[in-house]
Amino acid sequence: MSSLIVTKSADIRNRLIQGFSSLKHLKHIHAALLRLGLDEDTYLLNQVLRFSFNFGNTSYSYRLLYQTKEPNIFLFNTMIRGLVLNYCFQESIEVYHSMRKEGLSPDSFTFPFVLKACARVLDSELGLKMHSLVVKAGCEADVFVNISLVNLYAKCGFIDNAFKVFDDIPEKNFASWTATISGYVGVGKCKEAIEMFRRLLEKGLRPDSFSLVEVLSACKRTGDLRSGEWIDEYITEIGMVRNVFVATALVDFYVKCGNMVRARSVFDGMLEKNIVSWSSMIQGYASNGLPKEALDLFFKMLNEGLKPDCYAMVGVLCSCARLGALELGDWASNLISGHEFLGNPVLGTALIDMYAKCGRMDRAWEVFRGMRKKDGVVWNAAISGLAMSGHVKDAFGLFGQMEKSGIKPDRNTFVGLLCACTHAGLVDEGRQYFNSMERVFKLTPEIEHYGCMVDLLGRAGCLDEAHQLIKGMPIEANAIVWGALLGGCRLHRDTQLGEVVLKQLIALEPWHSEMKHLLEYKSVEAQRGKKLLKS
Repeated sequence: MSSLIVTKSADIRNRLIQGFSSLKHLKHIHAALLRLGLDEDTYLLNQVLRFSFNFGNTSYSYRLLYQTKEPNIFLFNTMIRGLVLNYCFQESIEVYHSMRKEGLSPDSFTFPFVLKACARVLDSELGLKMHSLVVKAGCEADVFVNISLVNLYAKCGFIDNAFKVFDDIPEKNFASWTATISGYVGVGKCKEAIEMFRRLLEKGLRPDSFSLVEVLSACKRTGDLRSGEWIDEYITEIGMVRNVFVATALVDFYVKCGNMVRARSVFDGMLEKNIVSWSSMIQGYASNGLPKEALDLFFKMLNEGLKPDCYAMVGVLCSCARLGALELGDWASNLISGHEFLGNPVLGTALIDMYAKCGRMDRAWEVFRGMRKKDGVVWNAAISGLAMSGHVKDAFGLFGQMEKSGIKPDRNTFVGLLCACTHAGLVDEGRQYFNSMERVFKLTPEIEHYGCMVDLLGRAGCLDEAHQLIKGMPIEANAIVWGALLGGCRLHRDTQLGEVVLKQLIALEPWHSEMKHLLEYKSVEAQRGKKLLKS
């Protein structure tokens, strides 16, 4: 009998090594273990538990663990690892706590996965406790544990702690460098991330696709075109430009820096283009004032047999809005189901904006009313659409509804409201909204808000008040703000103040094309003055 059990045990071991094609087959093996009394064999049970995660049925994995009379550290480690690899981070932490209640202490296999789970759910409290246990367990020199600690501290915003752990690693491998670079990018310290990447190369280490994508993200966020171009040269030199993820990140970097010529060059050179790279280019053209190019590329993408995603559609709708191409925007919007538009705030906002700018505020309002989830951006799009369409009272009313809905207005909300006041010449209401930004909503007015107010006051003939507002600005007025005041001077024929404003504009942008019109204004006013003197 015992020889039969040994034979069966060996057979089960072979089956476990070969793997399984379905959960049903795995359950047969588990049943055999129970029949043969091998359900307490640590090795066999651990293997069954490990394979159980391959089929996405964690409930069965839980039964395997908790039906074991005395689960050991190996079973708990396998369970925690399986949950983390299946993105069940909170559940893996709960299993860790169960393990501790059983009186078991974590080891070098437990730490990396529990620390990863803590990083993903931002549980810094447990993470700190885990770090002290790492020291007590004598695992502070383990490279995998240290990488997990770096990642934990970085994800939780303790970048100084992350760098200290990294600095104390005696033999830094590539993964530890990448974790630190990613950490810096995550907390917005992009210059430090780029510097770390330089140091990595100086050590003679060759970056992988993930680290290259991260450092390009750092360059993109800081607008560091020079560093990005240097990294581009390095990527080309080592042949990583053939990697679709790296090439897509490179395209996205150039798009965000406004260099669409170079972005298109990288894009055209890609051997394999995914939907992300197509969408990045389409949105890039749209956001950089090249709507025709965005639409041309969109049709080329459709000819390749690719279905547009959310980001491509936003680029297309923004381009249609800029060109006033209502029919094309209508047709393009039908490529994605109405449910997607109404359930996706980003898509819904783009559609509302397109209809409003194409003069179909009725359609824009239908989309807004049908939106299942209205965030601040959606409300802002509707308010701005009503303002530009001349429905000023409706824009004010919608702002009131926005407040009642518990959505906090932002700076873009007030740009829409001030534009509405400008269109309707409502000076008192404009002053009220402008002043309430800081007093009520704790929002500091920016250059756009000052520009709107100066335009409103200038059109209404309150030129001295507009001039005083500019002089009292905490930020330096740009040509748009001064131009708004000059427009008011022209409208109300205030040549004296117009001279002062004109000097400011010429000092700011002497070679701007608009200066031609400004100089013409000055000449016309001078001739008008001569005629008055003659008469």
